[in-house]
Order: sequence, then C-alpha cells, then structure tokens
Amino acid sequence: MGIVIVTGGSRGIGAATCRKLAAAGHDVAIGYRTDAETAEQVAAEVRAAGRRAITVAVDVSDSAQVRALFDRAQAELGTPTGLVNNAAVSSTIGPFTELSEADLRRVVDVNVVGAILCAQEAARRFGPGSAIVNVSSVAASLGSPGEYIHYAASKAAVETLTVGLSKELGPAGIRVNTVSPGVIHTGFHAGSGEAGRADRLGPSAPLGRSGQPEEIAAAIVWLLSDEASYATGATLKVSGGR
Repeated sequence: MGIVIVTGGSRGIGAATCRKLAAAGHDVAIGYRTDAETAEQVAAEVRAAGRRAITVAVDVSDSAQVRALFDRAQAELGTPTGLVNNAAVSSTIGPFTELSEADLRRVVDVNVVGAILCAQEAARRFGPGSAIVNVSSVAASLGSPGEYIHYAASKAAVETLTVGLSKELGPAGIRVNTVSPGVIHTGFHAGSGEAGRADRLGPSAPLGRSGQPEEIAAAIVWLLSDEASYATGATLKVSGGR
C-alpha cells in the first residue's frame, strides 16, 4: 500500500499507529529517540503482520538526523508516501511562572522545530498521493492553564503548520492534516510528573473517560488513506468531547 515514516514510533500513540498501519498494508519506518529495544519490539509486531519495518534513532530537532531518517527509509523500504509527525515532549506540570528556559526550549525544539524539519523533508521528497499527518493535542485549543501552557502553544503552532502546508502542497497532490488527541492513556503523563493523570481527568470528559492510543491511531491511519482523499488542512479532534 505505502511506506510511512512515524516519528516517536516506539511507544504510545506512535506505536499504536505503526501497528495499525501494518494491519492496513503499509510498511513502516519507526523513528525513536533512545529506546531501541522498544522500537524493535514494535518493528517485530509490524513484521509479524506481514509488512516491512526498520527502526531509526533520530532527534527530530536535528536536521541532519531527520535527513538520515528519510534517507534510510528510502534506501531500505522505498520512496515514502506518508509521514506521521508524532514525536513530542513536554515537561513537568506546574505554574507558568515556574517554567524553566531549558524546558521551554526543549519543548519548542522538538514539538515545533522538529515537526517543521520533518514536514520540510517530506515536502521535498513526496509526490502526488502522499500525505502528512501532524499529531497535535486538544491542549492547543484549551491552553492548559496551570499545567503546561508552553506545550499547548507548541501544539497550536503544529496546527498552524498544517493549515499553511496544506495550501502550499495541495497543488502538488500532497495532503496535510492534523489529529488532535485529548487525554490518552500513555506514558506521556509520567513524563509530566503525574503518571495517573489520564485516570484523574477521564471522568470529566463528556464521554466520561480518557482515550486509548489505538483510538488516535485509527484516525491517523484514516487520514493517510485514500478514503480521506479530499481531506486536507483539517484538524480532527479525537478528544472525548473536550
């Protein structure tokens, strides 16, 4: 079917997306930051589903490493047809006034600069019929006061990236969309200092629960598919009503 690069593909939403892509008939290049063992486990699941997979260590905020990711995908799998811009970081939940400059710069470097570098490389290489899905967060519209406003702002930038790219790349036959998850049961929350955050916030959602990674992955895979052939420039909220 296609060859899709998934950044942040070793865990959470990224890993679920890799598995669903394989089930839909795609080969996958799994970008990961540090956990090679977990990335290889995801690759093994992709191969068990009958598809090809490679794993590539990459810091998406480094343009040379991003180029190397795309070069390896092309050399070992073939010309990529899709990108899932999923790699992202946050920092410890807390008041805006307590945000450190180091945390701010890391969030912007990965979530904004990294997404732009990956999208730029995709735009240089993709042809008609290709697609990019940027993974945002409902935080972009809620603002995340008292938690991580800087993270919310970085995700708002990702959604604006989608709007601009969809208009610039549309004439070349390349679609660009966003999936905006709500609170999802992943390891992301532990990195923000509250591993049980999804359980705590779930009951407050209109649907009465937090989401599962597979529910986000399903939306991503749909936006990459031919069934979404007329969808571009869209932000699809999968947030339980938040």
